[in-house]
Amino acid sequence: MFVAAYWWEVRPGKEEQFRAAWRRGTELIREKYGSLGSRLHRDVRAEGHIRFIGVAEWPDRATWQRAFDARMVYDDPATRRAFTDAISDWSEEPLLLMEVTDDLLDRA
Repeated sequence: MFVAAYWWEVRPGKEEQFRAAWRRGTELIREKYGSLGSRLHRDVRAEGHIRFIGVAEWPDRATWQRAFDARMVYDDPATRRAFTDAISDWSEEPLLLMEVTDDLLDRA
């Protein structure tokens, strides 16, 4: 398994819009590119800014790389607009790229 982590700083008052668009986008990426899904984490920064960190799981690096090279584009412009409208800052490059060596998460 392969993991890619990303971050986005979200505009004040746009957190729920961002989360809804992130959920829908994640579903579409799973359907189109074969990801295993993702988890979203909320991080309140010292200055009060809210940053979200998404940790996506992929079957392997090659599957992630194909999706990344395609810019993970999906056919839902409204979701993409809602997503980008909610973001004030982000990095297009992954925060972390990691191979999973041991997995003890309880998925039950």
